[in-house]
Amino acid sequence: MKLLFIGGTGNISAACVRLALAQGHQVTLLNRGHRPLFDYGIPAAAESVVADARDEAGVSAALGQRTFDAVADFIAFKPDDVERDIRLFTGRCGQFVFISSASVYEKPLRHPFVTESHPLKNPHWQYSRDKIDCEAVFTRAYREQDFPSVIVRPSLTYETVWPVAIGGWNDFTLIDRIRRGGEMIVHGDGTSLWTVTHAEDFARGFNGLLGNTNAIGHAFHITSDEVLTWSQIYTTIAEAAGVEPRLVPIPSEFLARLNQWERGNLLGDKAHSTLFDNSKIKHFVPGFAARIPFHTGIRQTLAWFEADPARQTIVPGINRTMDGYLSAWRKALETMPGKLPA
Repeated sequence: MKLLFIGGTGNISAACVRLALAQGHQVTLLNRGHRPLFDYGIPAAAESVVADARDEAGVSAALGQRTFDAVADFIAFKPDDVERDIRLFTGRCGQFVFISSASVYEKPLRHPFVTESHPLKNPHWQYSRDKIDCEAVFTRAYREQDFPSVIVRPSLTYETVWPVAIGGWNDFTLIDRIRRGGEMIVHGDGTSLWTVTHAEDFARGFNGLLGNTNAIGHAFHITSDEVLTWSQIYTTIAEAAGVEPRLVPIPSEFLARLNQWERGNLLGDKAHSTLFDNSKIKHFVPGFAARIPFHTGIRQTLAWFEADPARQTIVPGINRTMDGYLSAWRKALETMPGKLPA
């Protein structure tokens, strides 16, 4: 198949690109060319088209009259982005895959077992509301224009990032901190249930949808079936780094009052126990199963960071934020012992 990945060098998309090339597909990446492909293990067989996805005229000129069996956009976040995609690719692809987010599902959850038919509603996070609006644009285009859209909702997926709620993302701050004996913050009491998925596992499900015309008009989430508590997630990261974890639980509601970002990050997503029913993706992609347990995958992530000193960036602001949270929580406990601070 002829595949176009808009983005293609990110934490999730790079694994999909590598697998597509290994499967023998003709792969084109459209992005601004700021990330070297070899840094994400993408072979030179991938064609690179340099353009800013938000420049509609530039993308149209860069692609010319080319058509694709499937197009996947990993970097669309706002309705304007997807409306532009529809204009650009109507009549030019057999299938268009929009990468949404599992955070679109109703928060707070009334039931922790989530299927794709779960209501979409998130009053806490603008990011999720924007993704919901994007999905609505694609659903309307499918119904009214027969635009061949497929919606995919990843949850917390990792390979070249740290799948944590607080402590960093694509930097080395958290590992450096815990190796120096620093404390890690775990939201709530650390016992809520969550699922983290290795990008290579996600890619097996995602790529199985590409070219599958039966998937058009449908939405899918693709996650591991492994369920962990947040304390287990942080403890496993610390063990991979070779140290004993120092976990400090802080209520999610308190953290959300300290920082508006945490309202979306936690109350709009990670504070809620969420168990994903993957029956649908397994039905559409026979044989799909997540194969990489977290204790194995997170060691691979650590090895990726440690393979290149340039990846081991320490972000002082992240440490300041965590130290500020810890200080505020301890001060609040001293002021009102045994109570959640107002």
